[in-house]
Amino acid sequence: MDAALRAVAEAARGFMPPDEGLALHEAGLDAARCVPGAPLLEVGSYCGKSSVYLGAAAKESGTVLFAVDHHRGSEENQPGWEWHEPDLVDPELGVMDTLPWFRRTVHRAGLEPWVVALVGDSPTVGRHWSTPCALVFIDGGHGEEPAATDYEVWTPHVAPGGLLAIHDVFPDPADGGRPPYERIYLPALESGRFVEESSTGSLRVLRRAD
Repeated sequence: MDAALRAVAEAARGFMPPDEGLALHEAGLDAARCVPGAPLLEVGSYCGKSSVYLGAAAKESGTVLFAVDHHRGSEENQPGWEWHEPDLVDPELGVMDTLPWFRRTVHRAGLEPWVVALVGDSPTVGRHWSTPCALVFIDGGHGEEPAATDYEVWTPHVAPGGLLAIHDVFPDPADGGRPPYERIYLPALESGRFVEESSTGSLRVLRRAD
């Protein structure tokens, strides 16, 4: 990965360690090689850290990244929860707004031609989506219902031979929350449509094999 883009990604706000980010970047490159011409798509962009890793892969591969997020923060980002960041609250509206941070990150990376923001609720966007994707990266809401819905709505859009990447997969409950593991990762494997390709920290990369 380009050193300058890597520096922007590592400096951006977010919760993805560098080793997982680089593995995600490699997954984006791999997916684009296996499904030429198809876009990459992420669910849950927050302030744009993962968008730089995947956007760089899109740029290198001659495709684009669609970044889906309503930018109001997931449940765990709200006031009173562990991952709340008060300075991301819009002072006038009193609600989370990560979109300005996301746009600054993508601009600093010089990736605006390759990263397309889709500002909206994941299930709403997904149910109107029809383009097969080389890679779908799910890092949206980590509650039971949002995780299950993202699995239901987005995994059918992974093209044959493409990749499904899932963040915050913790088989051991002592390490973190369960929904990405129980509601996305396990159902994907049990469906018979996906096989695991790699594991880096809490990032799992699965290939569509049906």
